[in-house]
Amino acid sequence: MEQIPLTAQKRTVLGRKVKTLRREGVIPAHVFGHKVKTIHVQVKASEFDKVVEKTGETGIIDLAVDGEKRPVLVKNVQTHPVSDIPLHIDFYQVNLLEKVKVQVPLDIVGEAPAVHKKIGLLLTPVTEVEVEALPADLPEKIEVDVSHFENVGDEIKVKDLKVDRDKVEIHTDEELVVAQIGELVTREMEEVEAEIEAEQAEAAEEKVAEEGAPEEGEEVKEAEAKGKAQATEGAEGQDKEEEAKPVEKPQEEKKE
Repeated sequence: MEQIPLTAQKRTVLGRKVKTLRREGVIPAHVFGHKVKTIHVQVKASEFDKVVEKTGETGIIDLAVDGEKRPVLVKNVQTHPVSDIPLHIDFYQVNLLEKVKVQVPLDIVGEAPAVHKKIGLLLTPVTEVEVEALPADLPEKIEVDVSHFENVGDEIKVKDLKVDRDKVEIHTDEELVVAQIGELVTREMEEVEAEIEAEQAEAAEEKVAEEGAPEEGEEVKEAEAKGKAQATEGAEGQDKEEEAKPVEKPQEEKKE
């Protein structure tokens, strides 16, 4: 694996004063490792961004600290919670002749026919695996090809990942599924929907218990009272109509 160069300087600004460095476009950092004395350094933000795009967390950086070269990995980057700007970097100095353990990201490649045909959903429960290898043999990423996923249940496990097993040892459980085609409506979703319905039903029962249910026969009484009221209104309306009609006088018999 190619080692990417990066220049750093020993850092004398420590503590809260490092804010001044960040305002100047410089990121505070430190270098540590097995049997390595920790040193405080600083790097230019613009240069670090370009390097880390190429190396990620598994690529070796040829860090030059005041002229002294140190092979390092990016162990951790602290970022601002809002702007996502790097605030501090942890460089881990490695021995190129000793194996190291790192987390390697998984890269999903290809298009699953099952997804294209809307037969199922692509599930990726695992995004990285732990590997052990010499620094120069560490993969930047491990590709997971899902182009042959045609049916629900098709899957790839850790043991199926394509890496050089002679150089790279994977420590993550081999039976762990890293990619799989699941049903469009999974059993988990059905269970969630059932739980929601049960909670709604329980809430409705609690509401009835708090407000009090109508006594037995009360609804019948209300219906009878409503019927009587309607009947009374109908009778009153009919009486009013009869009162409004003109009274016809009997016609007198014509005299011959």
